[in-house]
Amino acid sequence: MEEKNVLERLVEINPQAEIWWDSSPLIYQSWVEEMLKEAKEEDREIMKRQLTRLYNPDKPEETLFRGVTTNPPLCLNVFKIHGDYWAEFVDGLIEKNPGIDKENLFWMTYKEIVKRGAQMYLGVFEKSNYKYGYISAQVDPREIYNEEKMLEQAKELASLNPNVMVKVPGSKEGYKIIKILTSMGIPTNNTLAFTLPQFLVCADAVKEGLEIAKKNGVDLAKWRSVITDMTARYGDLGGLRKKAEEKGIELSEADVRWAELAIFKKAYKLLKERNYPGKMLLCSMRISPPINGKQIASWHVEKLAGADIVYTCPPKYIKGLMKISDNIKFRDQIEEEPPKEELDKLLKVPYFEKAYAENGLTPEEFNTHAALLATAEEFSKATRGMVDFVNQRLEKKKTK
Repeated sequence: MEEKNVLERLVEINPQAEIWWDSSPLIYQSWVEEMLKEAKEEDREIMKRQLTRLYNPDKPEETLFRGVTTNPPLCLNVFKIHGDYWAEFVDGLIEKNPGIDKENLFWMTYKEIVKRGAQMYLGVFEKSNYKYGYISAQVDPREIYNEEKMLEQAKELASLNPNVMVKVPGSKEGYKIIKILTSMGIPTNNTLAFTLPQFLVCADAVKEGLEIAKKNGVDLAKWRSVITDMTARYGDLGGLRKKAEEKGIELSEADVRWAELAIFKKAYKLLKERNYPGKMLLCSMRISPPINGKQIASWHVEKLAGADIVYTCPPKYIKGLMKISDNIKFRDQIEEEPPKEELDKLLKVPYFEKAYAENGLTPEEFNTHAALLATAEEFSKATRGMVDFVNQRLEKKKTK
């Protein structure tokens, strides 16, 4: 095992790039212990140093992780890993709030998870003069079309800690909220976004919100904006292969990955040219199976290496990268265009063509996009799982 972690080597290609932890900070130590337990004995000390350099709770401002993204499935893992503790915590909330219903109980518990995670990154936030150290907290995915509810929740989340960045969905209504929050100086992360039209609408909403903020003299010292590209969710959850089959086109693993990469590369280029005042954030990366007998590792990081972006990495993905670290040789590829034959093939599929064109989708069409609907349902299911967890404590209290 090499001394340098694969993510450390990725950042060496462009020191302005950022690596974020894609899960609740509250489970990081449990994950480290699991990783070390599974490691080969001869690799254990090197891995321990690597994982400490990723995030050291004693010196968070000196470690590799520059921020955090969370979502309902990731927060649900907090209950799964530390269930006994949180059951006791919820019981305490019930005692202090007689008559509370399950939804309000869930929301109070969720905010506490966010707040504690944010506190773990305050050192990064303060030492970097508010440039890094943000933790993204998502508004309820069951409310992605409800402007009033999203705005109310966003304000509550932002008030928890100065380094909380609000995750707002890429729905038509979501972009209205991003504009409003930006005008208030509240940092935002555009989630449930998969297509170039969404990214560009978000950029416009941010710029318009900033103009209002500056006109009103709003303090923007603790403001940031990132636009998330949920890469593999576009290709895998949105039904790209099936849409292609309907046109008599068979897409390989490489074709699907190139579709995702092409969208990201174009967005990165356009936003850079148009002086977007934030960064693209890459998530939902995958480690691909061998193609033509050759392990391609993870094109999502390899072919986008060199970009001034945020790479947010969940525990499972980091573990997978570390296993194949020796196969990954990074070089600056962000400016390299997708192969022409790939693009020509993909552009015959309307599902891709619309996602790749600047005006390929209207804001109304964002709300019915297959990848958005599938992801919103997955996140809503996890949210319901969190509600069920706290409701079990409520029901238990009632039977006593």
